[in-house]
Amino acid sequence: MDNHRQLKQIFALADVNSMYVSCELVFRPDLWGKPVVVLSNNDGIPIAQNQLAKDLLEPLGNQPWFKIQENATKLGIIAFSSNYELYDNMSNRFYDTLRHFTSHLEVYSIDECFMDMTGMKRPLTPFGHKIKDTVKQWTGLPICVGFGYSKTMAKLANHCAKKQVRFNGVCDLTAMSDAEVDSILEKLPLSKVWGIGKKRELKLNQLGVDNVLRLRRADPKRIRDELDVVLERTVKELNNEVWLDFEDIPEAKQVMSSRSFGTRVQTIEELRESISYHANHAAQRMRAKGLYAPSLTAFVQNSPHDNNQQFYSGSLTLTLPEPTACSIRLTNTALWILERIYKPGLNYQKSGVLLSGLVPAAGRQQDLFSSAAVDPRKLKLMETFDAINIKYKSGAIKLAAEGVSKPWQMRGNIKSPNYTGDWSEFPVIGKRATEL
Repeated sequence: MDNHRQLKQIFALADVNSMYVSCELVFRPDLWGKPVVVLSNNDGIPIAQNQLAKDLLEPLGNQPWFKIQENATKLGIIAFSSNYELYDNMSNRFYDTLRHFTSHLEVYSIDECFMDMTGMKRPLTPFGHKIKDTVKQWTGLPICVGFGYSKTMAKLANHCAKKQVRFNGVCDLTAMSDAEVDSILEKLPLSKVWGIGKKRELKLNQLGVDNVLRLRRADPKRIRDELDVVLERTVKELNNEVWLDFEDIPEAKQVMSSRSFGTRVQTIEELRESISYHANHAAQRMRAKGLYAPSLTAFVQNSPHDNNQQFYSGSLTLTLPEPTACSIRLTNTALWILERIYKPGLNYQKSGVLLSGLVPAAGRQQDLFSSAAVDPRKLKLMETFDAINIKYKSGAIKLAAEGVSKPWQMRGNIKSPNYTGDWSEFPVIGKRATEL
């Protein structure tokens, strides 16, 4: 470990600017230079906006869209319903482009990726611009790039690249003197440090630490004693020690599929369809990671804001005889749970399925008396199932239990076409964007 720590590692963080809005604008160049927002599930609240929209929305506050829609429309703000399939496809294009610049890539979120730049012999700032320009050319997405001697410093560098015009989208903290870096960190609030939320920021303020530079100069042992070991490691990362290496990040331990209904649901038949959909969707995402689920939780709930009903949130977790990746088994388990948590007469607002404790194939603890979860025929069926949905589009083939019409599905009255995942929704040359 000591020898490993002595290696001068360099990390880059590539981050898409306003990911959801940027994905929409790739296919709507007629909206460039206009204020655009993307709304949450069921067109609830704005969850993404470009800078023009942020400036206009700030006086209106963080309110539901239906309350501010009239004023926002008068201000010229254009809104889109969430189009997660489009964003996921564009995100994969973003990752695939970055793989041309490094063999060691770690996906952190839908719009962020860490890259290992250790041993790079060329100046990093020009290289960062090459990454930035290539992603823009190949995907249409605008990104910023930050370089640092640790992941925490790379995140801060990316923030500077995004917020300070002088960096033009690329900030390399590794090329700066300690005095230059200190000058930058002194102006940054603690909230800009990876992993520091409001509670930690308040506790640090009480210790006299009110900016990133002061945290960098704090005694790590005191920070651990007063707060926790995680923040101690953050202090060390701010001092260019690597405590969050690529190999140190554990595989995701759970996958959840959940959505609010477009309309209130009362019947158990509709809840069965939604639970089946979520179980299958979660299973597909889990299989894409090569993982198996030893435990499943299903839940349903009504709205806490329904004045005429008492709030109810029913859930139940089952541990399976052995971990499985089979959609059929997981769906049957989720439906068994639903029968036991369903209460008639309620107007349900949401349902979902959580697969937890996920393990790779090699880590499965198998049942001595059962081979159901590793039946090669079922494994082959799931492989074929996923291959068809990848080749054509998600949902091309599904379980019958998911239903057909899905009246409970999430609202998306102003959703853009699925430009990258549905042949029937591809952009048409010569056709105006407003007609698509």
